[in-house]
Amino acid sequence: MDLVYLSQHNCNFPSPEIAREDGILAVGGNLHLDTLLRAYKIGTFPWFNEGEPILWYHPNPRFVLFPENLVISHSMRNVINKHSFRFTHNKNFGQTIRNCRIAKRKGFTGENTWITDDIEIAYNRLFENGYAHSAEAWLNGELVGGLYGVMIGKVFFGESMYSNVPNASKFAFIKMVQLLMKNGVEVIDCQIFTPHLQSLGADYISREDFCALLKKFIP
Repeated sequence: MDLVYLSQHNCNFPSPEIAREDGILAVGGNLHLDTLLRAYKIGTFPWFNEGEPILWYHPNPRFVLFPENLVISHSMRNVINKHSFRFTHNKNFGQTIRNCRIAKRKGFTGENTWITDDIEIAYNRLFENGYAHSAEAWLNGELVGGLYGVMIGKVFFGESMYSNVPNASKFAFIKMVQLLMKNGVEVIDCQIFTPHLQSLGADYISREDFCALLKKFIP
């Protein structure tokens, strides 16, 4: 399938059905607020490195978590019950996305270059307009873990998470899922597979099923 190239001034996304096997749906366009919202509403998200054109992905199958399927291990229940961490929501979005950007990933030696300057600016703009959200884990008054994502309708699209101390990101994720469920969110998009998210209850569904859920839960 040939790549679809988007205009800088007119980002009309093609149908997700034409996405390539590697998940790329389109190239180019912009990261304006309305563009990102249109993208998320059809399940597409930007993922590219510094110096590359914007790449828009729509993976198949899709890795998602239904909030009611959240798995809290015995060890994590102990962590939560000890009240070592403090959870907040949207208290420090800017620092959370910055920490996701600079976090050292296990088995990954380079920089997290997909969170570029432009991405950071764009998602802070989404936050300022009420669409992006952060979950934060605090330890002794210090921000030590968290995640951020985009919420539209009853769907939360997770973007990135980080942890500076053991269990901080899991704690933030669990508490965020519980909060989202309380607020009526039906689907949490985890985008692509990670063992970390699988251990918390995420699983694969088809692109067709994912798109059907978006139509059902996003106005």
